[in-house]
Amino acid sequence: MRNLGSLAMCMILAVLICVAQDVISVVHGTVTKVDHATKTVVVKTTDGTEHTIKVTGETTYKGTRAGSDDLKEGTEVVARTTGKGADETGVEVGKIGNDGVKVTKGTIVKVDHGSKTVAVKTADGTETTFKFTDDAGKDMGKAIGAGTEKGAKVTVYYTEDVGKKTAHFFEF
Repeated sequence: MRNLGSLAMCMILAVLICVAQDVISVVHGTVTKVDHATKTVVVKTTDGTEHTIKVTGETTYKGTRAGSDDLKEGTEVVARTTGKGADETGVEVGKIGNDGVKVTKGTIVKVDHGSKTVAVKTADGTETTFKFTDDAGKDMGKAIGAGTEKGAKVTVYYTEDVGKKTAHFFEF
């Protein structure tokens, strides 16, 4: 009976831990509305889904000089968010463009978590190696845990500085 009680407590604890974890998502689409009063950005994805993303003082930006002030209607963005529905909050937002976040699609050739790199082969046969940020590494780790591995299709959202490409977001 005592073991049964311990088992029940462990199961309850495991459920609470799973519920407490934030849902992390990567959203790619076009800004349809920026509301500075409510500190939200509405992003419409290619499948027509609209995400109302809260931006906070903790939200980081890539490819913008003035944070959310650079996001206008029609701007293409990618965002890492936590939560769902009305509680979706932007952790990191990237403005896609020549002077911002760039996009490449391909197939994973190799992932090295030790050196935080991923090699991707594009449709034209070019192989490119990207360093990846800690957050992007977590995305990669979750994808590999879910069965995504060498040979998987991936979209890489990255910045480039002095010829070095740094992946900030992965979409599988």
